[in-house]
Amino acid sequence: MRYKPPPWARAVARGGVSGYIHSRTRGSRALEPKMSRSTNILLACMAMLGTMLLAVVMTPHNLMARTHDVFNIDQHLPTKFGDWKPVEGLNVVAPPAADSLEAEIYNQEASRGFVDSDGHVVMLMVAYGESQSDRLQLHHPEVCYTAQGFRVSRTSPMKLDYSSSAPPLKATRLVAQREERIEPITYWMRIGYDNSSSNWARQALKLGYGLRGWVPDGALFRVSTIGIPAELSFKIQDKFIHDLLNSVDPATREFMVGDPQKALL
Repeated sequence: MRYKPPPWARAVARGGVSGYIHSRTRGSRALEPKMSRSTNILLACMAMLGTMLLAVVMTPHNLMARTHDVFNIDQHLPTKFGDWKPVEGLNVVAPPAADSLEAEIYNQEASRGFVDSDGHVVMLMVAYGESQSDRLQLHHPEVCYTAQGFRVSRTSPMKLDYSSSAPPLKATRLVAQREERIEPITYWMRIGYDNSSSNWARQALKLGYGLRGWVPDGALFRVSTIGIPAELSFKIQDKFIHDLLNSVDPATREFMVGDPQKALL
């Protein structure tokens, strides 16, 4: 019987050992792209699935507003206090009409007009939303006024000392103008237990509460005057805010400025 060498022996005879090794390596490399693509696809699918599961786990579902009784703004806001008495018929800039998406931002709205003994008129607007989600956010006055045809100035942060037993109120100031109407504005926000005056702080609070599994509620408070120079307007507004916060009961004050003992920032 005639001896037949195995294939590897014939390959070595034709091309030597190096040629045989090269031919085997070339065949293995031909399989590598196919294996690499399959591995990449598998890893990508696993990463997408992990991201989806993480998003579900990390998305807060508990509304802070559901942990306490509904706060009725109209019933708790005073109609008169200190040197301030009610005045009717003021043209308060309000959020868009109830059939628009922005109207869903607010679960409750309330507005008041006040006048002091010197005849200074102050307008107070309060808007409350039980959810500070990405879809339903409190509307900053500079956005709201711009949408209604006002030109607004740059904003400036400020702090107001209103009580020796409480931290200063963090607020924001700006001036809005439409034709002959010039309206200096001071506003602040309450997000969860925190008093906030800037967009970055609001976003940080949303993240902070979200990591704890909570969707914070929020309220926006806007104080403004018309027909008075800005410098004098802000002094009047400071006095109004000081008097207002010191005239309400503890529950209403917490609704307006938060609870420093439980605040995140």
